[in-house]
Amino acid sequence: MSTPLRLSPPVMTRRLFGSGGARYLVERNVRVYRREWKVLVSGFLEPVFYLFSIGIGVSKLVGDVELPGGEMVTYTAFVAPAMLAASAMNGAIIDATFGLFFKLKYNKLYDAVLATPVTPVDVAVGEITWALTRGSLYSISFIVLMLLMGLITSWWAVLALPVVVLTGFAFAAIGTACTTYMRSWQDFSYITLVQLPLFLFSATFYPISVYPESLQWVVRCSPLYHAATLLRELTTGTVGSGSIVHVLVLLGLGLVGVVITGRRLEKLLLT
Repeated sequence: MSTPLRLSPPVMTRRLFGSGGARYLVERNVRVYRREWKVLVSGFLEPVFYLFSIGIGVSKLVGDVELPGGEMVTYTAFVAPAMLAASAMNGAIIDATFGLFFKLKYNKLYDAVLATPVTPVDVAVGEITWALTRGSLYSISFIVLMLLMGLITSWWAVLALPVVVLTGFAFAAIGTACTTYMRSWQDFSYITLVQLPLFLFSATFYPISVYPESLQWVVRCSPLYHAATLLRELTTGTVGSGSIVHVLVLLGLGLVGVVITGRRLEKLLLT
């Protein structure tokens, strides 16, 4: 009678996070973007323009916004954390989708990579790490901008950077997982079809309370809602026990994305 296969903790760790070769993929991307730094910088500008337009014009028309705890903040201070989350999302998704697809289907980079000791799981972890790094770079600059504009009113905001990294991890992992199922560039229209509603309808520009009760549950399914709400709680000092839920959702999505990406790349590259 055969006994079930049991993996030791080190083997299980390698199956999930790779054997350490991911750092070579990250280093490669850093070297590439040394020459393409203008492309890297341009992705930071979109949410900044949104923030300036809101702070200069829309905020004066809307007035103050009431947070769930009853605290009143300016409309700019309400929207800025959501723009911060969107900045992390956009930066992560760009490399997790378009960049990964090009290297996988056209550049054939990973065919050469797998001739080395680097494994498909290393590829998955390396590309996800770079994507979340790019999203985090955008967000660090955005946090500095918020600080200069006086939009951060709580010391809880020191945790905004780890949350931004977690946000980038969640979107990078899910983005790479989705990319492994894409067959052509036309499939990227689905990315836009999902990304734009997430940006507009994740309690980004107005509180979730303005939605009908039936739609509030739909909004709560959005990962950007959890990221934006958590960052809003940190920058305004309204942190509560519910903040842990947002962290767990983002962490869970990221881990699921890593597992799916690793298995899909093994199937695509080794068969």
